[in-house]
Amino acid sequence: MPGPLLDTLRGKSVFPRPVWLMRQAGRYLPEYRALRAEKGGFLELVYDCDAAAEITLQPVRRFGFDGAILFSDILIVPYAMGQGLQFLAGEGPKLSPTLADHALESLAAVPERLSPIYDTVAKVKAQLDPGTTLLGFAGSPWTVATYMVAGEGSRDQHVTRLMAYRDPLAFQAIIDAIVEVTVDYLSGQIAAGAEAVQLFDSWAGSLAPAEFERWVIAPNAAIVSRLRARHPGVPVIGFPKGSGEKLPAYACETGVDAVGVDETIDPLWAARELPAGLPVQGNFDPLSLEAGSDMLEARAVALLEAFAGRPHVFNLGHGIGQHTPIAHVERLLAAVRGWRG
Repeated sequence: MPGPLLDTLRGKSVFPRPVWLMRQAGRYLPEYRALRAEKGGFLELVYDCDAAAEITLQPVRRFGFDGAILFSDILIVPYAMGQGLQFLAGEGPKLSPTLADHALESLAAVPERLSPIYDTVAKVKAQLDPGTTLLGFAGSPWTVATYMVAGEGSRDQHVTRLMAYRDPLAFQAIIDAIVEVTVDYLSGQIAAGAEAVQLFDSWAGSLAPAEFERWVIAPNAAIVSRLRARHPGVPVIGFPKGSGEKLPAYACETGVDAVGVDETIDPLWAARELPAGLPVQGNFDPLSLEAGSDMLEARAVALLEAFAGRPHVFNLGHGIGQHTPIAHVERLLAAVRGWRG
């Protein structure tokens, strides 16, 4: 039997609202920090299937979340496309060679770098309660491309945006290549046991409207269409962070089954402007959770009330912060689970 999260993603209104938190498997948990200290670096953890499965399951065991999100990283796709990948302490991920300076054709694909991720999915699925939905994920092509072109993250994606304007044909080839690998990657996760998948577009907010249509909506629509043909009935959540007023167009034109809403968007506006009946996920502010003021419960209830007229997955507007106290998460969950509308 499907759990409450999967039911919601398929268009049912469920009470209490299902809840999971982006980046719930990670640094705010003492059990994660202990395992990382034992095992070593981030990429080593991702490729240690037993450790990655354990990390995926840790927050579900502690909090009883309705979804288990695969512990991995969006940069596994460029890693499989042939770029070198390092996670440097205090600096974040670094990819090489950068596609700002090297042709896409210079990369030699290493598709076997995807296989351990499927093994992790299968290990999690074997240990997960049937009522808890297993979520796979990938980065959306625009966000992945920003790292591939510049070799690292940036505040405004200047290098990648400039390339997209100066040489749109070359940049289109990069996007198309990412789409191809992403479809196979998500399909492999589904075949291994993922019951729904999420497309993270963390840098979608940096694009002008016409560029958003070309580099965010169009490639995500291609991924959704091809996944639906391969895996009918498996929901796809789209999360275009920072999309603002472009969110309704994204929801309509990509064909996603549910849309993630970041914390900068007024939930009342989203409830009014998004297609009727479309499941929505979000959008509690991660910093409000970290602060844990006496307004935490009231803010949670206000969000639940804003989305009371449609299927809603309670989540954050982005990833949970590493300094978030466990007690604040427990308070939030009590408020969500105690609300009946």
